[in-house]
Amino acid sequence: MNKKIIYSTGEGVAIIAPTSDYLLIHTIEELAAKDVPAGKTFKIIDASEIPSDRTFRNAWEYKE
Repeated sequence: MNKKIIYSTGEGVAIIAPTSDYLLIHTIEELAAKDVPAGKTFKIIDASEIPSDRTFRNAWEYKE
């Protein structure tokens, strides 16, 4: 599984990348429940959906 969790920080987009060791014991949904701040909506997306060019990373937006 090559999934990532994204959510808006209010100033940009946060990306959480689970480790393979974590996923041996937990689900990606459990990681989101643990690490995404309370009240924030998030999406679990395929890593290929994240732009590889980080030049304008501060301009990325999260659309709910």
